[in-house]
Amino acid sequence: MLSSGINVLTEGINLQRLMGGLLVTAQIAFTSIVLGAILGILLGLLQTVQSKLVRLLCRLYLELFRIIPILVWLFIVYFGVTNLLDIHLAGEVVAILIFSLWGAAELGDIVRGALESLPRHQLESGKALGLSFWQLYRYVLIPQAVRRMLPGAINLSTRMVKTTSLVVMIGVIDVVKVGQQIIERSILKEPTASFWIYGFIFILYFIICYPLSKLSKRLEAKWQS
Repeated sequence: MLSSGINVLTEGINLQRLMGGLLVTAQIAFTSIVLGAILGILLGLLQTVQSKLVRLLCRLYLELFRIIPILVWLFIVYFGVTNLLDIHLAGEVVAILIFSLWGAAELGDIVRGALESLPRHQLESGKALGLSFWQLYRYVLIPQAVRRMLPGAINLSTRMVKTTSLVVMIGVIDVVKVGQQIIERSILKEPTASFWIYGFIFILYFIICYPLSKLSKRLEAKWQS
């Protein structure tokens, strides 16, 4: 049974297809992380401005992604918005769009918290030296805030990688979808196919996410000591 189960992974091009699906997963995840990081930093800066309206709109944006599940957002855009506007968007594009916006919302809150946790006199000293708004953030606040926000940002990246498994629901051929296809084809001749395939997918996700999780904990422990 052991050898026949392993054969499900190695026979034909099953292993190659799984690695191809993993590549799709990685492309969606890491593209979303990069775009979300850029937008999230800008959003975090906006949440520290004096305008109450701007801060309210940023908070509303964040709460929309916290209250509404990511799967629902995927459905809204992929099935709803595209039909409403009569446009076609590939599942991968929709996935990157939603995950980037989600990442931006969550990272923006992390950036805001890191900036607001800095001692008030840092801001006042910069203003006293005549620094402009952007100079103040570039040379004084952001370099200090990076240490405080980096562990949370890495944790968010790990969550985004794991949550990409939802893209199978909008037809994206990622590693989970490939695994399902292999299981459906193999289940009759190998009843334990699902155990081996999903077990292998678990290992792939673990290999990606565990180092990120450990890095986050090490940085947090190092910078808090």
